[in-house]
Amino acid sequence: MFRLLWAFLVRDFRTELSYRLSFLLSFSGIFFSAFTFFFVSELFGAAASPYLDEYDVDYFSFVIIGIAFNGYFTLGLGGFARALRQSQMTGTLEAMVMTPVPVSIIIIGSATWSYVFTTFRVIIYLLLGTLLFTLDLEGANYLGALVSLVLSILAFASIGIIAAGIIMVVKRGEAITALFSSFASLVGGIYYPVAILPPWLRVFSAMVPVTYAVRAMRLSLLAGASWSELLPDLLVLLGFTIVLFPTSLVVFHYAVERSRKDGSLTHY
Repeated sequence: MFRLLWAFLVRDFRTELSYRLSFLLSFSGIFFSAFTFFFVSELFGAAASPYLDEYDVDYFSFVIIGIAFNGYFTLGLGGFARALRQSQMTGTLEAMVMTPVPVSIIIIGSATWSYVFTTFRVIIYLLLGTLLFTLDLEGANYLGALVSLVLSILAFASIGIIAAGIIMVVKRGEAITALFSSFASLVGGIYYPVAILPPWLRVFSAMVPVTYAVRAMRLSLLAGASWSELLPDLLVLLGFTIVLFPTSLVVFHYAVERSRKDGSLTHY
């Protein structure tokens, strides 16, 4: 399995590196985003301070963690569908599905490079925050952050695999994933604390995994939270993963088999 995933990673890395200018410019948005939210925090940060007591940090430190790790959510939601669409357009999907490689490895391998690239982006965000701005990670619980990250990636990826399966059948589903992404950004506490939302919106906030993911990451990195403090969010993320990951593989396998039977596997 690891040899196959490595092959996917090398293939996609070589593809990205063949467009060197685009590859380098893809990092430029990180700098603009970091500086933008730093100046926003200078203007409005004091108003947010009462809602940040559990982290004991300023607004910039709060939001930079949300922005950085939101990349995993965005990738999980749309990355598999994009990889699927690219394989359809290049004519490689049918060839891969016809090999003895399990479908689960194909869909995971297709997004491996995207997760590695997103991790690079997260590291740059954290380095910028600590070296140029006010982010302080000295007392962070890095092991807790790693466990939170793994569970978050699995939960996000499960949603994305389900979305890819739906798109394989209906062919156009970008509007659905875009709507869900916007909704999660609204209620998930990425840009502002969930506490400022009205009570009726907080109900929806409790239904999306990104809420628990960014809170666990912030508690780990900003507050150095103990395992007992992280446990409630970790258990919820684990619950999402246990339910969604097997479901996603079943849905995608069904989508592939249906597309094979009706001859639409390479249609897009």
